[in-house]
Amino acid sequence: MCGICGVIDYRTSGKIDEGLLKKMSSKMRHRGPDDDGLYISKDYPNVGLAHRRLSIIDLSSAGHQPISNENKTLWMVFNGEIYNYIDLRNDLKEKGHRFASSSDSEVIVHLYEEYEEDCLQHLRGMFAFALWDTKKKRLFIARDRIGKKPLVYSHKNGIFTFASEFSALLESNFIDKKTRMQSIGSYLTFGYVPAPFTIYEEVFKLLPGHYLLLKDDKLSVEKYWDLDYSKKNIISFQDAQSEVIRLLKEAVKLRLYSDVPIGAFLSGGIDSSIVVALMSELNNGRVKTFSIGFDSKNYNELEFARKVADRFNTEHHEFIVRPNATEILPLLIEHYGEPYADSSCIPTYYVSQETKRYVTVALNGDGGDETFAGYERYFAMNLTEKFPFWLRSSLNYVSRLLPDAVNSRNAFSKLKRFITAVQLPAKKRYLKWVGICSEDLTSRILSENLKHKINRQIDIDIEKNFLSHNDSMDLVDSLLKTDVSTYLPNDLLVKVDITSMANSLECRSPFLDHKLMEFVAGLPSEFKLKGSQKKYILKETFKGLIPDENIYRKKMGFGVPIGTWFRKELKGLLTESLLSKRFLDRGYFDREVVKELVKSHLESKHDYSFQLWALLMLELWHRRFID
Repeated sequence: MCGICGVIDYRTSGKIDEGLLKKMSSKMRHRGPDDDGLYISKDYPNVGLAHRRLSIIDLSSAGHQPISNENKTLWMVFNGEIYNYIDLRNDLKEKGHRFASSSDSEVIVHLYEEYEEDCLQHLRGMFAFALWDTKKKRLFIARDRIGKKPLVYSHKNGIFTFASEFSALLESNFIDKKTRMQSIGSYLTFGYVPAPFTIYEEVFKLLPGHYLLLKDDKLSVEKYWDLDYSKKNIISFQDAQSEVIRLLKEAVKLRLYSDVPIGAFLSGGIDSSIVVALMSELNNGRVKTFSIGFDSKNYNELEFARKVADRFNTEHHEFIVRPNATEILPLLIEHYGEPYADSSCIPTYYVSQETKRYVTVALNGDGGDETFAGYERYFAMNLTEKFPFWLRSSLNYVSRLLPDAVNSRNAFSKLKRFITAVQLPAKKRYLKWVGICSEDLTSRILSENLKHKINRQIDIDIEKNFLSHNDSMDLVDSLLKTDVSTYLPNDLLVKVDITSMANSLECRSPFLDHKLMEFVAGLPSEFKLKGSQKKYILKETFKGLIPDENIYRKKMGFGVPIGTWFRKELKGLLTESLLSKRFLDRGYFDREVVKELVKSHLESKHDYSFQLWALLMLELWHRRFID
């Protein structure tokens, strides 16, 4: 796992500044503390590639990057892991390719020699890489199918820059850090800035499953993979179970290969529990597992993680998180580089920090919910679609009579949220359940000045990606595809990549193996969601292996008690930030509405924890990167 960056300059015949590349690369030292390297071309256009290395496979100097082919006509920087690289390497050797190392990165260079852009179809893993072809004088950049590994870029005035993280990209000084006002509106809705956009006017994200070509200062972006839910497998439930076991076991086995110590995150939920169970079966020796908890019982899963650790006799480590805003928030703001409102990044950072003390690689259960239909909203959406009009109207009336909720996690709060969304059309109902700020609250909180700068049509175009199902896709599959295309890569995978790599820890996700995801996408929806039973086939398949309490317990999620923290430990930070003249004078938000939200939350009249956290992260980002 590594950090990559580069500059292609079409303006002059002079060489790329080596000092500039080193400055960019140094901003990502946490992503690769073991080694660094540069490539600078001698011909026009001016090309510079830089790399930071976290050594996982082939710890020798032979794995040094940038890496080239035998005749030095191809140069590549690579971030990620290719899990099937040994098979690919053997096939390429039979075709006459000669290798100088045993690294997975060199396999990509030779695959490109053999297949050019089609090399991507052969890769099984997580990756973002940039390859300079000196003969064709073109840059080839690609990102993995699901979006595990990030890549941001900018292209203007004859200069193309790219990097794994915003901080490295902005260090180039070629980018005007002008805020994209449209992104503020999107951020309030989703809690993140949806790709391909960013918070910066001149910076973009390469979408998952896409590649980019740059030649003669002309840029093109193409999609090479998409998850297809329309083609259904004709298969019995029992045969489907057997294939799920085979594919999951294969996915775990592939991700156990490492030249450094390896362990697993263990939350006690079904996904991470299955990963640990399969690791215990496939691994030599005891599996190292790592769990995190909180003082608040509503957010603490340690007892469930302990049951699994005991069942499989793991070498288990656990600890309690208490908020230290002065320590953690500046770090997170720096590494994310743009506003990011998922507060579960805090425990993810701490569990990564603790895990890194013992191992360099950790497996996790990410992707299980989006692959097997694990969220409550799948059942809720499916149920409410069947409600007759008279019932929707009645529930709409009831929702107006219910008082405001003061705790977003209690049953009453969830009931009100459900009832309030029932009368909405499907897309708006989904956004109500998955988003941060409702359309009404966003309209209230934005200043008139910012409303005039935001093109609502762009937001509508973004929302078209949500629930864009057709006759060949039922609602459940449409919800799964929506989450795989949006929430998963824009929120969850960003969270884990940034927090783990900030601690020089590599995370691997067996449930995000594309062969497993393709198979499950082809299963009937009722195999995944049967009545109110979520992850039906997964639970039935691993029943007996995993303790029943871990399979059938209510989903807790990896949240943090932000609402309580705001009323106690983080109250000073909240008020100093959001009620400050500095924040209110930016002109983004209506002053009185912001004051109303803060006051109402602090007095426990309403739970605005998610909304206030989003505003706080936006302000802290602004102070670090814009002010």
